[in-house]
Amino acid sequence: MTANSSYQRRSSANRSPVSGRVKLDELAAHLGLSKSTVSRAMNGYPDISESTQMRVKTAARKLGYRPLSHAQAIRTGQVRAIAMVLNSDEPDQHNPFLQDFLAGACEAASSLDWTMTISTATSDRDTLNVLRRLVEERKADGFILPRTAVKDSRVGLLRDLKVPHILYGRTGYGQPNNLEETSWFDIAGETAMRKAVLRLAGFGHKRIGFVGSDPKFNYSHLRRDGYLEGLREAGLSADPALIRDGARTRDDGAAQAMALMQLDQPPTAIVFATDLAALGFCSAAQDQGFEIGRDVAVIGYDGIPECRYARPALTTFAVESRTAGQRLATLLIRQIRGEDPTTLRELTEATLVEGGSDGPPQLSPSELSKKIRHHKDQNRGGNHR
Repeated sequence: MTANSSYQRRSSANRSPVSGRVKLDELAAHLGLSKSTVSRAMNGYPDISESTQMRVKTAARKLGYRPLSHAQAIRTGQVRAIAMVLNSDEPDQHNPFLQDFLAGACEAASSLDWTMTISTATSDRDTLNVLRRLVEERKADGFILPRTAVKDSRVGLLRDLKVPHILYGRTGYGQPNNLEETSWFDIAGETAMRKAVLRLAGFGHKRIGFVGSDPKFNYSHLRRDGYLEGLREAGLSADPALIRDGARTRDDGAAQAMALMQLDQPPTAIVFATDLAALGFCSAAQDQGFEIGRDVAVIGYDGIPECRYARPALTTFAVESRTAGQRLATLLIRQIRGEDPTTLRELTEATLVEGGSDGPPQLSPSELSKKIRHHKDQNRGGNHR
């Protein structure tokens, strides 16, 4: 650097802040940097050092510089917005994880001076229509796709439109090449299910049931695989009669698990793919005279707040939903800025939160079956009185 250019940089940096709406060239002059450098620093491009990015953003906040969104869109082809479309027709649409997840995604986007847009659809088909409309109207530069299905038509649509997207979960179960050129963030639910089975086996349970979610979702298959892997590691044989699917709500969880309890040799412990299903069973089982944690052990997955208030508290594997939202938004924006989608993949693990819903078996399957029949006989007799 020459002496003159060095002097010019110092004198520019010492200029007093400009008044009125600060423009990009004024911010650049204040910092003694080129407009291109300032623009790339504001947009987080990796070729600009972190120290320069921080210096530029600090000055921008101090001077009140805000880029004009329409001008930026014309210049870069981006509106600095990411989006997510929620299907309001889903039976478990009000899952308690959603608020924390959205808060995390919005926080991460905002910290990078991006906007997070939430839209709703009324069906899977309508979801595709909304995605297409948002792309055509240039309302978003990329999309977070939650609740990934085994065959996810959203992925195909956005690939065809060449629009950046990231999956919350994985897709293409049983189709190893289906994730090519796709970014994703996921929590290893299969690992949690395996650990849940091993925990219960360690307590002494020999018959351990599993209640999964809707098979259309990719995670449902992965969590069932984790359950089966846990049985193998524990030296326990898999009994197809102990596996039920399709539980997405409390009522579903109660119905599927109570069906397991009607077996001649019922399970003394049940692992659930979701907390909502587990809590539904706990409530129904207690109404039928079962003591959760003693007559039957229960472990869930998600770590929703309601687990702490159940009696007994539900043992579960908790997911950091807020962190998931933050990572998905951050990784998606990095992809939009040009990073290779295949390098933007993260797999983390859920954390065991111990409650009082599991523990050593107090009854054998035969004794448990006898207790269930006795309770049925008592109710039948009471109804005839």
